[in-house]
Amino acid sequence: MANLGSSRESGHRQIRALRTFMGLPRGEVTDDTDFAIIGVPSDAGSSFRAGARFAPDAIRDRSRLLGCYNPALDVDVFEHCTGVDCGDVPVVPGDVEGSLDAIVQFVTPFLERRTVPVFLGGDHAITLAELRVVAAQYGPVGLVDFDAHSDTMDEDNGRKFTHGTTFKRAVEEGLLDVCHSIQVGIRGSVESRDDARGAFDLGLDLATADEARQRGMLATVARIRERVAGAPVFLSFDIDFLDPAYAPGTGEPEPGGFTSGEALDCIRGLAGLRFVAFDVVEVLPAMDPSEITSILAANVVYEFLCLVALDKAGPS
Repeated sequence: MANLGSSRESGHRQIRALRTFMGLPRGEVTDDTDFAIIGVPSDAGSSFRAGARFAPDAIRDRSRLLGCYNPALDVDVFEHCTGVDCGDVPVVPGDVEGSLDAIVQFVTPFLERRTVPVFLGGDHAITLAELRVVAAQYGPVGLVDFDAHSDTMDEDNGRKFTHGTTFKRAVEEGLLDVCHSIQVGIRGSVESRDDARGAFDLGLDLATADEARQRGMLATVARIRERVAGAPVFLSFDIDFLDPAYAPGTGEPEPGGFTSGEALDCIRGLAGLRFVAFDVVEVLPAMDPSEITSILAANVVYEFLCLVALDKAGPS
């Protein structure tokens, strides 16, 4: 397998001039590609604030701050794996179902090579298409969803396909192994008691923000690991998992969330699980002129890549 470490180091300044994630090569996936960055600039599934379609470019821009070596995990991303930035899916503006079909068509060849896709959303509706592709390759997968909202509504403002119905549709379509799936950080008001039970009724485990805080993050990570152990896992990170003080640039901010440090610790604590895909969604750059939300999203993606690198490195 090719090692990008030396080439990236020697050409660091030139490579970082590219508008790709961490200056990765822009290109096609090959048999040697371990991960692929894929932008999904779609917010047609949003029900409140629009603008998440601008997030992939914002996240890429903020990734310029990142280095290759992660001291917390003692891993250099490019020492053990290779990756490319495949650009953006040609979504259909304003058309949720058309965009979902476009995602499936664009991403399927990557999964056939067992490359790990890392998606830059976009709103949370896009995750349904990503799960369709992943499940077609691996069968029903486990889910780790860091999120303020369970997204298990049957309809959202009369629509079946929105960022509020994603996991309801995913379970109905048989894309999730619900016995190995968990949502973490759920909080805030809902329309009814039935809505609050949506995830449980679908068979998903759920750790509310209050539960996670009371038990502590270490115990919460242990609960996640126990729930998904042994299954191929999709990790979805909705940026509203964080408190708006740390991530104000999102479509539906929810008070009472987590710190950026807690979020990064949670992701690092999942090293060793069998992740087959990742996404970060619901970043809305226009609502955060300070860019701290995009910076944090870029760091979340970086931690994803470190998990891939650790997996490729194998036991130390």
